[in-house]
Amino acid sequence: MSYVERHLIAGEQVVFQTKHHWIVMLGTLLLGILLDAAGMVAIAYLVNRQDLDSGTRKAGMIAAALAIITGSALIIWGVLKRNATEMVVTNKRVIVKTGIVTRRTFEMLLSRIESIGIEEPAWGRILGYGTVILRGVGGTPDEFDLIAKPLAFRSYVQEQIAAAGGNPN
Repeated sequence: MSYVERHLIAGEQVVFQTKHHWIVMLGTLLLGILLDAAGMVAIAYLVNRQDLDSGTRKAGMIAAALAIITGSALIIWGVLKRNATEMVVTNKRVIVKTGIVTRRTFEMLLSRIESIGIEEPAWGRILGYGTVILRGVGGTPDEFDLIAKPLAFRSYVQEQIAAAGGNPN
């Protein structure tokens, strides 16, 4: 059960949900694949080299195994990082939860949203990610980076504000 599902209030329903875009995993994924591949190549090399003494072979195998373990851990970390973000529009509020080890939550009633903005870099427009900027009444803006489907998120927020009789921005 997700954080949002555990913290819905009476009569509240999830209307739209998104999370970090897969691009947040790109660096750890590429490094993880590189380390895994290097470890596998090293193991294949060491297995086929008959002229190496057992100490050198053992040290090489340990280093290769450490590379594979580190690469796999990086890939798992990237997946966990992406899946640790929940960004939800309900019929009553916007809820954002981020973090793996430490948690940051943000909740704002739809009636308290003054404006919602989207920033999309060129690659974000092509790949479908951007920064969502929520500003509450009289408050400072809260930014959420590398969010998947930011325009759909904004549309759902505006639709829910309009359905509640508010003024969508």
